[in-house]
Amino acid sequence: MNYKDLRIIFMGTPAFAVASLQALINEGCNIVAVVTAPDKPAGRGLQLSASEVKKFAVENNLLVLQPEKLKNPAFIETLQSLKADVQIVVAFRMLPEIVWNMPPMGTINVHGSLLPHYRGAAPINWAIINGEKETGVTTFKLKHEIDAGNILLQQAIPIHENNTAGEIHDIMKEVGAALLIKTLKAIAEGTIQEQHQQTILANHLIKHAPKIFTETCKIDFSKSTEEVHNLIRGLSPFPGAFTNFQDKILKIFSSKKEITHHSNSIGTYISDDKTFIKIACANGYIHILDLQLAGKKRMKVDEFLRGNKINSAV
Repeated sequence: MNYKDLRIIFMGTPAFAVASLQALINEGCNIVAVVTAPDKPAGRGLQLSASEVKKFAVENNLLVLQPEKLKNPAFIETLQSLKADVQIVVAFRMLPEIVWNMPPMGTINVHGSLLPHYRGAAPINWAIINGEKETGVTTFKLKHEIDAGNILLQQAIPIHENNTAGEIHDIMKEVGAALLIKTLKAIAEGTIQEQHQQTILANHLIKHAPKIFTETCKIDFSKSTEEVHNLIRGLSPFPGAFTNFQDKILKIFSSKKEITHHSNSIGTYISDDKTFIKIACANGYIHILDLQLAGKKRMKVDEFLRGNKINSAV
């Protein structure tokens, strides 16, 4: 079978998923419907705002479905009537079995890690926070357990020392889109060999990627310079690692390490009040490069220092 003949239902919501949908369109694939989140109030006027996937789908004249509940009988009936051969899920919510088990060729998920590592909601963030040198994308078949289905294909992505989550996100969405097309072709040709994650689990201590909460984002300067640097870049640009400065929340988006012995108290701010701010950590300092004080715009450190003094001698 030619992969372009497959009847595809695509499910996704944020910008990350748009790259995969774009790739399917570019390939001339037969997308019979796009399922995405309902429009939500946003902004000061709380006007209804569509997801990035919906905006893109509408621009490309695709049928859009936005069920409030995925078990809604009318929604299930619509899915059944579309007679999809395969469903593709990229950055969407959990599906009930009646949905993921519906198409004869199953439901394919594009996940932002090298499974079985970093199952969960925030795989890019946690890979960087944990100081990994490599991450990647996995295509796999959905089943009951979250991110535990049979692996189809994988593609590794290097993580460099100063890469942020935002940078890896932008690389990964394109790599994931290409891997999705490769996976579809292999499925249609019958050449893919599914790999049970359980066979990998036997020899690995699995690392997880749970949802990021506010407490995850607070910087602990008693940790090593490397750990603090990894937390900052792993949460940049969103939701952002933070600390306190003069009774306000200070978000830090980029930093550099200075590993050295020092006698300053942990968390001490040091600055020339012109060009740099550094904060004492366990084995050195973190230099703040890009930051945002609560209620203010994001700015570079020298711009910040034009309006804020650290009151600390170098």
